[in-house]
Amino acid sequence: MSRSLAHTLVGLWIACILALWPWQLCSAQTSTPTSRAVIYRFSPVNQYGIARTAAYWNPIIAYVSEKSGVPIELKIGRTSADTTAYVIAREVEFIFSNHLFSPQREKLGWRVFARRNIAPVHGEIIVPNESTITELAQLAGQAVAFPGPEALIAYKFPYAQLLSRRIDIQVVFCGNMDAALLQMFSGKASAVGANSQLAESFARREQRTYRVLWRSEPLHDLPLMVAAKVPEKIVAAVANAFIQMAQDPIGQPILRTASERIGLPAETAFIPSSPNEYAAYRRFYQTAPATLR
Repeated sequence: MSRSLAHTLVGLWIACILALWPWQLCSAQTSTPTSRAVIYRFSPVNQYGIARTAAYWNPIIAYVSEKSGVPIELKIGRTSADTTAYVIAREVEFIFSNHLFSPQREKLGWRVFARRNIAPVHGEIIVPNESTITELAQLAGQAVAFPGPEALIAYKFPYAQLLSRRIDIQVVFCGNMDAALLQMFSGKASAVGANSQLAESFARREQRTYRVLWRSEPLHDLPLMVAAKVPEKIVAAVANAFIQMAQDPIGQPILRTASERIGLPAETAFIPSSPNEYAAYRRFYQTAPATLR
């Protein structure tokens, strides 16, 4: 390439940059306040494996981010305990979790703003349909699988029941609900502490059957929560996007497809919620063994 041609190409390149630069500045100046905001992080607890969890939440969060004008990224840990660690470390701003209702964690200031409109869930202790175990006492000394130490419905409620009956078991943490159920159905655990909705979805998906040995009182599905540091304008925009999603011609099919991927009813939607709907979670901590608080 000749020196003169090189100079010409450099000149054209600089001219292009200068031509684009004013447009970029103008674009930044006319953008909305939310589009200039930092990127917010959303962490849902790992109710399934990482791939299935992401397949459910990614399209929902992409829609909410676009609809609200608030940039949001999905942040998932390797296990449910890892994801909750992000929350405790204040590394995320929006969550789908019921791990923050202990007296100590309520001091962190997280607020409930929505939940899904699914039927109440239960903490359960279940065994395969073909198991010879028919009562909780028979689990003494047996391996019982749980999602993880942070799982309120699937671990803390069931394990508190076993402790109250002085039934000593081998606790096996598996990282998420799907993994715990696989341990049981493969014969590596005699029973599972389960979230009823997740166990039912898994059984339909994998064509498995089981029996319930114990069931807790009915509980609301996990809430959507927001950190205290998030500005009210941002909270309102994000909450509205979640709650209006099922009525939006664009959002509704996205939500329906995501719900069907994990075995939820096609009409599942996000609805407004408040801390009062989670009183049963708080009551649990009033009487729970110290090791589960």
